[in-house]
Amino acid sequence: MNKPAFQASVERANQWRARSKVRVYGAQTWAALSITALTFIAVAATVISIGRFAIEEGWAAWPVRILGLLPAALSFLVVAFAAQATRLSMKAKSSSDVYEARALGARASEMSWKAISYSVAFLILCALAWFMVVNDAAVSRTFFDMELIIRSAATVLKAFGTNVLIFAVSAALILVWALVVAIARTLPGEAGRPIRTIAIIYSDLFRGLPAIITIYLIGFGLPLTNLPILKDLSSNAYAIIALTLTYGAYTSEVYRAGIESVHPSQIAAARSLGLSYFRTMRYVIVPQAVRGIIPPLMNNCISLQKDTALVAIIGTIDAFNQSKIIASNNFNLSAVTTVAIIFILITIPQARFVDKLIERDRSKRRSG
Repeated sequence: MNKPAFQASVERANQWRARSKVRVYGAQTWAALSITALTFIAVAATVISIGRFAIEEGWAAWPVRILGLLPAALSFLVVAFAAQATRLSMKAKSSSDVYEARALGARASEMSWKAISYSVAFLILCALAWFMVVNDAAVSRTFFDMELIIRSAATVLKAFGTNVLIFAVSAALILVWALVVAIARTLPGEAGRPIRTIAIIYSDLFRGLPAIITIYLIGFGLPLTNLPILKDLSSNAYAIIALTLTYGAYTSEVYRAGIESVHPSQIAAARSLGLSYFRTMRYVIVPQAVRGIIPPLMNNCISLQKDTALVAIIGTIDAFNQSKIIASNNFNLSAVTTVAIIFILITIPQARFVDKLIERDRSKRRSG
C-alpha cells in the first residue's frame, strides 16, 4: 500500500471512530433527557404533596407555595441542561467536520453527565422528603418538633458547657501526656527497654479498650476503691481521666509517627554537638515532628469532642444527658436532635480547617 492510500485509510478509520463516539454521546444525552424529565415529575409531585400536608398542618399557603417554587425551578433547570446536551449531540451528528463533531459530542457528554448527577441528587432529596412526611410525618414529629427544639435549646446549650469544659481540659492533658508516652516509646538502647515496654503495653491496652468501657470502669470503679482523693473526685474529673488515658494512647502514636519521620541524621547532628538525648528531642526533633502531625492531631481533637457525649454513662449532666431527660419528659427525641445539631455545627468548621491544613501541607511539598 502506498503512502497516500495508507493515510486515507487512517483518516477513514479516525472518522469512523469519531462518528461512533458521537453516536454514543447521542444515546447518553437522550438517556439524560429521560432521567431529568422523570426527576422533574418526581420533584413536582413531592412539592405538591408536601405543600398540601404543610397547609393542612396550619402553615400559611403563600409561603409554602413560594418555597415549593424553588425546587421545581431548579429541577426544570436540570431538564434544560439535558435539553442543551441533546441539542449539542444532534448538532454533532449533523456536522460534516469530524473534529467539530467530536468537540460538540464531548460538550454534550459533559452536559449530560452534569444533568444526570443533579437528577440523582434531586431524587435522593425527594426520597428523604417522602421519608420525613410518610405515616402522618411520624419521623418529623419524632425528631424535628421545632417547638420543642426551640424550647429546649437554652437548657441543652447550658449543659453543653460541661462538654466544652471536659474537652478543653482533656485536650490539654492529652497533648502533654501523649508526648511523654511517645518519647518513652522512642528511648534508645538497652537501658530504655523497660520504659519502652511499659509504654507499648499502655498504648496497646487503651487502644484496645472502647472509650465507653474505660469511662465506666473509672467513673464507677475509682469511687469504690476508697482511695484518698480519688474517691472524692467529681464525675467531670473521672471523665477527664478516662478520656485522657484513652486518647493519650492514640495521640502518642501520632506523635511517634511524627518523631520517626524526622531523619536520623538530625539526631546524629544534635548529639555530635554535645546535646543530650532529651535536649535533642526538645530542641531539634519534637519541633520538626509537631509541624507535620498537626492535621492528625486536629482529627483526634474532633473525635475527642464528639466522645465527650459518652460521659453521660456515669451520670454527668452534659448536653446528651440533659437532652435525654427532656426527651423522657416529653416522649419526643427532638431535644436529642438539638444536641446532634450542636455537635455538627461545631465539628464541620473544624473538619474544613483540617482539610485546609492538609491542602496547605501538600502545596508546600509540591512547591518544595
